[in-house]
Amino acid sequence: MEDEFLRDILPFFLESLKAERNASMHTLSAYEGDISDFLDVLEKKRKAPLAIAELDKDMVRLWLADLFRRKMARTTIGRRLSALRSFCSWLIRQNLRETDPTAGIATPKTEKHLPRWLTVDETFRLLDSLPASDWKDLRNRALFETLYSTGLRVSELAGLDASDIDRERELVRVRSGKGEKDRLVPLGVPALKALENYREALSGMAAFRLLNDDKGALFRNTRMGRLGVRSIRTILEKAARTTGLAVRVSPHDIRHSFATHMLDGGADLRSVQELLGHESLSTTQRYTHMTLDRMMAVYDKAHPRSGTKE
Repeated sequence: MEDEFLRDILPFFLESLKAERNASMHTLSAYEGDISDFLDVLEKKRKAPLAIAELDKDMVRLWLADLFRRKMARTTIGRRLSALRSFCSWLIRQNLRETDPTAGIATPKTEKHLPRWLTVDETFRLLDSLPASDWKDLRNRALFETLYSTGLRVSELAGLDASDIDRERELVRVRSGKGEKDRLVPLGVPALKALENYREALSGMAAFRLLNDDKGALFRNTRMGRLGVRSIRTILEKAARTTGLAVRVSPHDIRHSFATHMLDGGADLRSVQELLGHESLSTTQRYTHMTLDRMMAVYDKAHPRSGTKE
């Protein structure tokens, strides 16, 4: 078995990720791309396929040096090395190798960047400035009210069906989260009202009525197909420019804003973790840094030795 080529074994590793970890298609594609890049670099240099037994630390170091030469971000390099580590660990568990060539190789240190977010005033300014002259305007308002109300990932937002909205219980079922795990997220009254206005306007469109598909995609494009992730980003960027916001706004920024405003409003970390669909609490803890200004303001006001009082 050690004479087999790594590229031929890779599909079996991906199958195990799907079966054992319930990995999503996006995750599987990322693993395949990262490990294939490693194999591409080594096979190009060797001018021959790479066998399982031939893999060693020098090859891993050569690949990492190549990634740095290509000026890849340290976070990207760290992710690719992590994918290769997982592959090597799997090879050992399958008794295809005895040693791990990635052991002892340090992951590149990365700078920690806090997520970007909008203030409450900026968020309200953006949402309240959205026009409502036709069904597309109403769709955009419903789109971003829903995004801010729920903190969904943009892929989850695009993947919503009309049947996922429970108006009576004021909930949305998220079926397309990471790891394909369902979760229920509350919907605020403004978002529910915006959705109602949008769906009413949409039902008046002849092209929509001809589809006879009122349970399918929640957010539609002009051809009545599902509105895609790229289109959502473009619409939001345009809306932010029109509003006059000084920064470029992405759907992920609205998700960050949702989490920050929830924590600032007194929500506990575990609840925000559940709402965001984070598997690890440490991922959610990034947002606790956002409340530093509020914490310092409370300290300065309340502590007798804060140094800010006359």
